[in-house]
Amino acid sequence: MSIALLVLPDFLLIAFGWVLCRKLGFSREFFTGLEKLVYYVLFPALLFQSIMRTPISMSAAADIFLATATTAAAGIAIVWLAKPLLRPTAIAMASAAQCGYRFNTYIALALAPGLAGATGQSTMALIVGFAVPIVNFAAVFALARHHGSNVAGALLRNPLLMSTALGVACNLAGFQLPVPIDTLFARLGAAAVALGILCVGASLMWQPGQTRFSLVAWVLAVKLIALPACAWVIALWFGLDPVKRQMLVLFAAMPPASAAYVLAVRMGGDGKLVGLIISIGTPIAALTIPLWLLLAS
Repeated sequence: MSIALLVLPDFLLIAFGWVLCRKLGFSREFFTGLEKLVYYVLFPALLFQSIMRTPISMSAAADIFLATATTAAAGIAIVWLAKPLLRPTAIAMASAAQCGYRFNTYIALALAPGLAGATGQSTMALIVGFAVPIVNFAAVFALARHHGSNVAGALLRNPLLMSTALGVACNLAGFQLPVPIDTLFARLGAAAVALGILCVGASLMWQPGQTRFSLVAWVLAVKLIALPACAWVIALWFGLDPVKRQMLVLFAAMPPASAAYVLAVRMGGDGKLVGLIISIGTPIAALTIPLWLLLAS
């Protein structure tokens, strides 16, 4: 199966989520509740089990950890160059910048098994787990300065960070889940992918308002072009094996996270601007992801 055809079903699922919310009467409130279920229950179960199922060691995980951290740092640094170059307002910059380095985990974990099987899924789970605290800290810190929120508290309450840390700790300790619990987590994880992608579609919106399109274009160019290119170079630099290299580039090529909109709204940012960036970037990513995967394969 070609990479384009492998990517297509998940983007069709995104479109179906948009149709359900905008055309078939499933309310925004319904999807808000569904997003909470996925974010706080289903997705953490998927991350935890994916990490638990593949034996890891600190030495084996060191290269992908360093490559992930370097990639995330590159995205943060490049996107913030918009501040001196484009001179957006402080709140617009803090809101939009996160779309340049936060990634859609639902799509990443949906595509990983089809590209590299269970090894790909567990590798992507580690990448997600390593990246979550870095990108969340950067996003929350930028917005917290305008909202007065506690950055450390927000990170410690993050279910993705907690499930990853617990999964790595249990894996390194040699703990194994009982079969019924393992089966339960597998079913929760399977539900997380499809429902999470539906929620991505439901969150898409087209309300440009008084938008500086130069900032939108900059953020999307960083997220969909510059960051995957950096990931490819970084993967070669660290000498990652083919699966890790492909998963790192896939991670970097993801469209902006739909959770960025939620964070912007909850922390007093420009939610309309973030929603527009996500809505434009997600369909464009359907075209750019296959190209980056071809390069990384």
